[in-house]
Amino acid sequence: MIEKAMPGPRPLLRRPEEGELIDVAGVEHFFRLTGEHTGGRFAFEEFTLAAGVMGARPHVHEGHDEYFYVLEGELTLHNGDGEVTVGPGNLLSAVRGTPHGFRNASAETVRALCLYTPSGYEGYFREVHAAVAAGAEVTDELLAEFRARYRTTSY
Repeated sequence: MIEKAMPGPRPLLRRPEEGELIDVAGVEHFFRLTGEHTGGRFAFEEFTLAAGVMGARPHVHEGHDEYFYVLEGELTLHNGDGEVTVGPGNLLSAVRGTPHGFRNASAETVRALCLYTPSGYEGYFREVHAAVAAGAEVTDELLAEFRARYRTTSY
């Protein structure tokens, strides 16, 4: 049997261990797909927060949308009006201009997914990780400096 060459882009299969792990301030961001894989259309990550870890203080993105989907544990989300704690199966849509944030207020680990559209914000996590690896302390000022590069402000 002769196989036909498939024109154009090909599907990309990512195995469970394949991705880019970026540890930032106690949050393990495991990017399964980045803009390099999707032509800049979106980025997709699985993230893990240990008990009591602040994921991200309330902030607003002007350059991309984010969608959070809880897989395990209870994630406390800031939704612009206050906080709500949700478990597996809950989805938060934070489109551009929407204040949001997240943390793990529970005693158990949280595992969730996040979709970014378009991609690019994974660069923020890379930059913060590199700064910390070089000895920088994670402060509100440091995070604000890096967020500004990605059209993001504190709320």
